[in-house]
Parts: sequence; structure tokens; C-alpha cells
Amino acid sequence: MPLRSVSVLIPTLNCAQTLELCLSSVAAQEYPRELIEIIIADGGSTDSTLDVARRYTDKIYANPLKTGEAGKAVALKQASSELIALIDSDNILPSPDWFTRMTAPFDDPDIVAAEPIEYTCRPTDPATTRYFALLGMNDPLCLFLGNYDRYSCVTGRWTEMPVESQVDAGSYLKVAFRPENMPTIGANGFVARREAVVNLGIGDYYFDIDVASQLSADRYFAKVKTGIVHLFASDLSVFARKQRRRMRDFQYYRSAGVRSYAWTDPRRTRGVLKFVLTSLLVFPLVAQAVAGYRRRPDLRAWLYHPAACWVTLVVYVTEFLAGPVRKQAIHERAGWGQ
Repeated sequence: MPLRSVSVLIPTLNCAQTLELCLSSVAAQEYPRELIEIIIADGGSTDSTLDVARRYTDKIYANPLKTGEAGKAVALKQASSELIALIDSDNILPSPDWFTRMTAPFDDPDIVAAEPIEYTCRPTDPATTRYFALLGMNDPLCLFLGNYDRYSCVTGRWTEMPVESQVDAGSYLKVAFRPENMPTIGANGFVARREAVVNLGIGDYYFDIDVASQLSADRYFAKVKTGIVHLFASDLSVFARKQRRRMRDFQYYRSAGVRSYAWTDPRRTRGVLKFVLTSLLVFPLVAQAVAGYRRRPDLRAWLYHPAACWVTLVVYVTEFLAGPVRKQAIHERAGWGQ
């Protein structure tokens, strides 16, 4: 089968340092360069982000709404390739054959989208970055909900959500989901058929899980047996800031009624209660960290598990209580940067 063209969609905002690493990994791909177009949607960067971007592409567009979700929508409207690849500015492609591996499943006409099955853990990354890669998610609450989409060393699974069907196709798993029970698929290396996504009628915001959920009807996803690096948080203060932004944005979008993904499974409430109780008791968190350590020994990384859970609990409870009395708005991006 001939190789497919790919539009790489990257929202940016003051991310020069990570963007250089991201784009250099794209440029290092063995995939034919003429089949890759890089599209940047910038939210008004004041650092050297645009200078970095111009070294790799001339397809740079303004993102007046600033958020990553808005930037993805802006970039999607400019894409022209058969496939789109959602790669964030803090992602690094771990090997030169990444595009070859990620596009191969599309030889199967039933496959509508593909995603790496794990996060790549590099020994040279900060301990917090390694922790989230080994945990398999960026929010430890998801561990208690069972709603995650990358391999977790704590559980030895890539998701605990119900899977309609799963077939091992060699280099990837061919998976079908029920739309009402979609795991949090759709970001950090998500590749999809552009026409299928465009036909959903994306507006001003591209919400990852909403798009994946809508694509899942009578279609299959590929969980490719490869990874992707996510430079998510270099320390706990950065993690706390991102959790606060996540919660405030969620509250705003929910109040605005612009989200379509609504996971109402009873396990959600049970999972939240389990998370709160486990975090307060502490020792179950240590047991989880030990389980993860047994699968992937990295003591410094796993020491962050209790702290990450405590930070999440404090931030989410604080923001939940403040939500009703605070004017709902997208979390301010002034001064934001990776």
C-alpha cells in the first residue's frame, strides 16, 4: 500500500523549549518529508516559539482563543492530508519509524484512528515525567476511575474501560469501543482519517475525547505497539498548575454546554470516592507505587505517586468548592508557558 500523507496539528503558546524537541523529532522521521505537513496554531506566544516554528514550517496560523482545544480546531481547518496527527508541543516522537508504525494500521479500511499504547519513559527525563509515563496517564484520578488509555505499570493494563472487541493484529491491537464507555483517547500522538474528523463538523474547539467518542460508532481504533514521550510536568508545582487549569476549563466548558462526551457510568462516583479515601489513608497509595515499581523499577519516579494524588485531591476539591461562587471562564493563559 502507498504511504499516506499526514498533517501534524500542533497548538502552541510560549513553548519554545519543548517545541524545538518536538519538531526536531518530526524532522528526524524516516517517513518521506513531502508527505508530512506541519501546521502550527499559535495562541499569541511572546517567547521564541514562532522563531522555532518557522525553522520547520511556514504554515503558522493565529489562535485567538488561545487554548489547546481551540488551536487544534484552527489547525484542522488548514489540514489537507489524508491523515491528521494530534501532536502536542510537549510530545517527542521516540523513534525515526514512528510515523511508519502509526500509519500502517490504516491499510485496514475499518481503522478510523490510531494511538500509541504507552508513554515512552526515558531515563534522562525528570523523575516526575518518568512517573507519569509509568503511571500511563497525566491525572492519577483516572487510575481510580479505570478510565485511561495507555499502559499503566500499576495495573498492567492499558485501560479498564469496557472494550467491545480486541484483536491482536501483530503491530497493533484492533479495538472497538462503545461510545458511552470510551476511555480518554484522542491526544498525544492520536492519528485519524482527516475526512472522518471533518465530517463531524468541528467548530471552534476540538475536544479530544469528544472526537474519539463520535468516531467510535461502528468503527475500529488501533492501539499501536509503540510509545510517545510526553514532557507533561517537570515538577509538582507545574503539575498543580496544570491540574488547576484542567479543572477550571472543565467547569467552564461544562457550564457552556459545548461538550458532547458524558461518561455517566456508576463506577465514576465509586472511583472518585475510592480516590478520596485512598489518598487520605495514604498506605494504599504506597501499595500502588510498590506494584508499579515491581513492573518497572524506578524508585525516584514512584515516590511521586502519593504526592501527585495529594496535589490532585487538594486542587480538585478547592476548585470544585470555588466553582459555584467564581465566574466561570476559561483559565487565564496570560504568562502561560511550558
